[in-house]
Amino acid sequence: MIKNLSVRPSLIPREQRGSVESQVYYLTSRIQKLTEHLDLHGRDYSSQRGLRKIVGKRKRLLIYLFKKDRLRYKRLIDQLDIRGLR
Repeated sequence: MIKNLSVRPSLIPREQRGSVESQVYYLTSRIQKLTEHLDLHGRDYSSQRGLRKIVGKRKRLLIYLFKKDRLRYKRLIDQLDIRGLR
């Protein structure tokens, strides 16, 4: 996975800030941060719940993108180096 995946608003063009790709980038960076946090604090159940919610939201966005445009989906999966849909 990409370690330093911080999405700064200045890096994304203004017309693409609400796009599915930018949302997935943002959620992936939050997932990475929460995963690192849970490595240190394994019994933080509130963070575990938040992580599950974020993963579910990212999964729904990826399903949407897969149905709408498979080329963009494949490019995003390859760029983020995350596992695709099963």
